[in-house]
Amino acid sequence: DYGRYAYRQSLACRENFLQLPLVNIWLQDFKKALAAKFPTLSFRRPSFTFMPTYDIDMAYSYLHKGWKRNTGGLIRSLLKGQWSRVRERIDVLLKKRKDPFDCYEWLDSLHLYCRMRPVYFFLLAARQKGVDRNLNPLNPPFRDLVRYHAAGYQTGVHPSWQSADNTALLGAERQCLEKITGRKVVSSRQHFIRLTLPQTYRRLLEAGIEKDFSMGYGTVNGFRASVAASFAWFDLERDKPSGLIIYPFCFMDANAFYEQSLSPRQALEELMDYYRRIKRVNGLMITIWHNSFLGRDPQYKGWKEVYEVFLKEEVYWDM
Repeated sequence: DYGRYAYRQSLACRENFLQLPLVNIWLQDFKKALAAKFPTLSFRRPSFTFMPTYDIDMAYSYLHKGWKRNTGGLIRSLLKGQWSRVRERIDVLLKKRKDPFDCYEWLDSLHLYCRMRPVYFFLLAARQKGVDRNLNPLNPPFRDLVRYHAAGYQTGVHPSWQSADNTALLGAERQCLEKITGRKVVSSRQHFIRLTLPQTYRRLLEAGIEKDFSMGYGTVNGFRASVAASFAWFDLERDKPSGLIIYPFCFMDANAFYEQSLSPRQALEELMDYYRRIKRVNGLMITIWHNSFLGRDPQYKGWKEVYEVFLKEEVYWDM
């Protein structure tokens, strides 16, 4: 539906190894075979690494959207009879209640407790259209939010849907983030995982991106590249290496919720399964969460607790 490569066409799906970091497993077997034949060989011992990442597609549910968007949202809720939404919107705008997507302080305390250094990707579409519905990047409170996170964490650009076919627009969004943060931006993740090979990666390189975090599916969790480690992208069509480093993810909250229809408990089980598989091969585990899932929006009830339990009860002990 979104012009993305369908995971069901992949070899990993057809041969039933989409949920395995198969390359890591092969490398472990290869290492054992080499050690058996050449006992004096010494190997670098990799360690398990967890990298939390967040996509800020919509910084706030109600705040800082201006009277037009809030009036339109209020009318839609009234027409649908969503009285709790009406009351919530009014309370948030009157500052009687916290915005349901505002989980930033909570995430700060969680990262501090677990000693983690996350990466935040901000959608900076100048034109709010289609799935590009974040705040305008000229919005002062939004710029303050981006600047705050850039001061303490790694930040990257979240190229809009509109920029996927427009290298100039992609470059403009990257430059916008650099202007807000005052720092060079080298990291990126495609909005809605809109990724077409090799065109997307070539555009990212042209725009000055050095690290991409889009390697995964926007419909199902698993190992799209069958590896739990970063790797350099090789342009097969041109038969030459590139300067782009790929950071694959194995779990995204939106996949689990919208596409796989998992309950919070089932999502935790899936997270733990990937965690155990990657830990066995001392690999890199990257997850994607959205601030909307980690706030207090009723439709995502229980997901915040899933993430907190996963980090505090499991990952914390390996960091």
